[in-house]
Amino acid sequence: MSKKSSQPLADEMKAYVAPFRYDGAGEFHLKSHKTNEKGGLDKDKATKIIEANRERLNDFQEKLYAQDRWSLLLIFQGMDAAGKDSAIKSVFEGVNPQGCEVTAFKQPSTKELDHDFLWRSMIALPERGRIGIFNRSHYEECLVVRVHPEILAKQRIPQRLVTKDIWRDRFEDISAMERYLARNGTVILKFFLNVSKEEQRERFKLWAKYQAAYQDLIRHTSTKQAPWHIVPADHKWFARVVIGSAIVSALDKLGLHFPDVEKADRSEFKQVREALLAEGRGTKK
Repeated sequence: MSKKSSQPLADEMKAYVAPFRYDGAGEFHLKSHKTNEKGGLDKDKATKIIEANRERLNDFQEKLYAQDRWSLLLIFQGMDAAGKDSAIKSVFEGVNPQGCEVTAFKQPSTKELDHDFLWRSMIALPERGRIGIFNRSHYEECLVVRVHPEILAKQRIPQRLVTKDIWRDRFEDISAMERYLARNGTVILKFFLNVSKEEQRERFKLWAKYQAAYQDLIRHTSTKQAPWHIVPADHKWFARVVIGSAIVSALDKLGLHFPDVEKADRSEFKQVREALLAEGRGTKK
């Protein structure tokens, strides 16, 4: 992976992205997606791809920040212990934390419940030039709330609005919001970490309900502007290959570059960059 390939990056990454990407075209069946897929790789080969993708991501993130035109929103969903936290940490290892922000959505606060279900996600969106990472997201409102209807009852929604169509309505609202963001320069990638039943013993009783909820959600909210990636997550190392490759491929298509500057300004930019890197290293200590 250290040698530069003459092959376009998107083509190089295709085998680790295309089989797991769903943009709403055609039928979708969650059961047809294997959780133990390895993509023809072993752990050693996968590690090299992961490391190469980290270098690429670091380079793209610097240009994204400097160009200050696009933003990137990454959404991670999955059952408990599916590996969301460790995947985020691994994929973004070495990337300057000043340009990334991780938001973990937990049980809504009283203030959040006094707003619409998308409000807390909207105020956490990344600025231009930044990468925003949602560890869980507004999609919980169509997952855990659907599986546990008692949660919906506590959300203070006028009773006449809580109909049998509420989940379809929320799918439409989310898709409209994501379409709006895409039209304004936010690239959206969504990842569902797909693990086997054996890996989720603590959720065994609710497994079927959650699988059905994910099936319906992915089928109704996958679009070309905001595709879902059904990531095989039984092997954490392969999940990281898929996630990193999808992110790198998307950024590669944006034509990111450093702004044209005078030589003196370029020297100043280099100093600022070195200061940010030093600050980032200091944060890790």
